[in-house]
Amino acid sequence: MDLVVIFLVAVGLAMDAFAVSISRGISTKNLNIDGLKMAMSFGLFQALMPVLGWLAGLGLRDLISSFDHWIAFGLLCFVGCKMVYESRKTGMGNNESSQLRFQTLLVLSIATSIDALTVGLSFAFLEVSIGIPIIVMGVVTFLLSFLGVSLGSRLGRFFGNKIEIVGGLILIGIGVRILAEHLA
Repeated sequence: MDLVVIFLVAVGLAMDAFAVSISRGISTKNLNIDGLKMAMSFGLFQALMPVLGWLAGLGLRDLISSFDHWIAFGLLCFVGCKMVYESRKTGMGNNESSQLRFQTLLVLSIATSIDALTVGLSFAFLEVSIGIPIIVMGVVTFLLSFLGVSLGSRLGRFFGNKIEIVGGLILIGIGVRILAEHLA
């Protein structure tokens, strides 16, 4: 898998963290501290969850190698469609208090990185080395999350849920590309 595809996957996965960061940025009082907390937590979870999925996938790879590209396609499309569907809901941070609590940050970090777990599983099925992708995913998520908090404070609710559609469509496109490469 080339670096451009890894970057696109990372951007697609980071869109839900970006959307949550924007919605939290709307109500946060301390942009720099809360932005840094969110960016670090989201980036860390976005880098760790694919490792967990990849490790789980290594054990299953030999059993399903003849149809693993279909699984990767299905998982990426499922996650992408889920992100597009969820973008139509109201933002997660709109009704929460302005203080960013540890429990809230933990729940948001896990929720925004579940998609990365399934991508890690897909990477194992596709026999993709996990080292570079997790670094790229963590850094991209960190940067977009920090940017999201800043944008949220400046631009209000305009981008909150709509940006997640972009992330979902990117993941669907990557899934289609993987399937097309294996069927060609």
